[in-house]
Amino acid sequence: MPHPRCPSKGRFVRHRRTLSRLLAPMLLVAVAGTAAVGAAPAPGAAEPPRPLGQIVPAPSEVRAGGQAYTIDRATDIRVGHSREARQVGEALARVLRPSTGYRLPVTSREGHGGIRLKLADERPLGDEGYRLQSGRGGVTITARRAAGLFHGVQTLRQQLPAAVEKPTRQAGPWQVAGGTIKDVPRFAYRAVMLDVGRHFLSVEQVKRYIDQAALYKINTLRLHLTEDQGWRIAVDSWPRLATYGGSTQVGGGPGGHYTKAQYKELVTYAASRRMDVIPEIDMPGHTNAALASYAELNCDGVAPPLYTGTEVGFSSLCASKPVTYRFIDDVVREIAAITPGRYLNIGGDEAHSTSDADFAKIMNHAQKVVGKYGKKVMGWHQLVGADQVEDRVVQYWGYDKTSAAERQKVVDAAKGGTRLVLSPADRSYLDMKYHKDTPLGLKWAGYVEVRRSYDWDPGTYLAGAPESSVLGVEAPLWTETLATSDQLEFMAYPRLPGIAELGWSPRSTHDWEKYRLRLAQQGPRFDALGIDYYRSAQVPWPAR
Repeated sequence: MPHPRCPSKGRFVRHRRTLSRLLAPMLLVAVAGTAAVGAAPAPGAAEPPRPLGQIVPAPSEVRAGGQAYTIDRATDIRVGHSREARQVGEALARVLRPSTGYRLPVTSREGHGGIRLKLADERPLGDEGYRLQSGRGGVTITARRAAGLFHGVQTLRQQLPAAVEKPTRQAGPWQVAGGTIKDVPRFAYRAVMLDVGRHFLSVEQVKRYIDQAALYKINTLRLHLTEDQGWRIAVDSWPRLATYGGSTQVGGGPGGHYTKAQYKELVTYAASRRMDVIPEIDMPGHTNAALASYAELNCDGVAPPLYTGTEVGFSSLCASKPVTYRFIDDVVREIAAITPGRYLNIGGDEAHSTSDADFAKIMNHAQKVVGKYGKKVMGWHQLVGADQVEDRVVQYWGYDKTSAAERQKVVDAAKGGTRLVLSPADRSYLDMKYHKDTPLGLKWAGYVEVRRSYDWDPGTYLAGAPESSVLGVEAPLWTETLATSDQLEFMAYPRLPGIAELGWSPRSTHDWEKYRLRLAQQGPRFDALGIDYYRSAQVPWPAR
């Protein structure tokens, strides 16, 4: 990504939040409930059931009707004899118990009533879809896979009042409107990306962001693990990458890196939220931290100093040295071995100091190495400058000023079989300022208000690229100016929910005027969960 950078951390007011609530073991997080905006209930008045399906992302099909189900002291959570269903049910119970005050036992007892989580071989639901049926007698969530149950539980929580997210007992009633939701995703890939290279983020910060992303049926976390400013993952065969290359960050400071055990912990944590982790090892550019760690990786054999600025495009691996290819093989082998997911990202952007011929030589080798160790190749859209390989995915991050010629190269690759992930910088880059007075973020791609981040269609965004080539969407969050969870949240929310909706919901539901009303009703849920967010004037937020 291009970064005509002007670092400015800025000061930011830190809001109180319920960290222990978000980071509780096996915690499932809710998508904010989204009833139509209207007058708030009078103090002490019972909140009516939230209209069925008024959630984010919008469901595929909604048939409202019948009586609401009320969660009460007699409610249990029935999971049958499935271990995976029990895991989802126990996590749901742990979330609901503090706010409702009810026991909510998780049981394998069969029968009707209560909250029922059911796995069944219903092929139309696919791997992530679900059906939620609610009536006076109970709520049943049916799915073909555990991921579908997880997403269905997110919808169930969205149907409940926002106060259900609080860690202390709240007043009810806890009602779920009657009817049926049948819901499947439009795109298979719905991701967030965290740049831990420019500012290192702790394991707990990443877990917190995972929880928040799971609110919106996001199913992938991409970790940007290597940068000019820092190498953030331990590699046994090249130990100075982490210990020296990871020792600083933008603006100076201690930096940091993840041990392999910590990385595995993040992978396991994400999996419990039905999310895959994709590691990114950026090359041939964005490699100053590696070049500073090992002099032999430089063409002249001289290690540059560690870098704490924000310029890009000045570093490059050396295409003419055999050690470069041994380095790539070692790093990919070790990272692939601790990554259970299908993809490994090899970057490829902003290699301004690498000739076209050297770029192709390095990236052709890297693509083969990724396949050698059992992974599929992913990279930025500049990767189309290397040879086509089977099942390759490129991520388009162009924006309004991107040339027609560059766009056409990506379109041609898509027509030739390359799959696309769309992350237009002036739509989905969460580090772009909302407006000129935003205290954080950058503006090289322009200002990105909430409507602009929502109002585009991934299926038609790249004219000429077949919609069938679009694997999905991703919302990257770069950290030149961001270091704390408060700052991450302020830039991600409320834009991230809209991008998640573009990835999940059918095209027929895309309507800004309706979406902004559903989004507005998430404000109280953000508050209940302690999520900092930007109260955009484009959204009619309820009064606090």
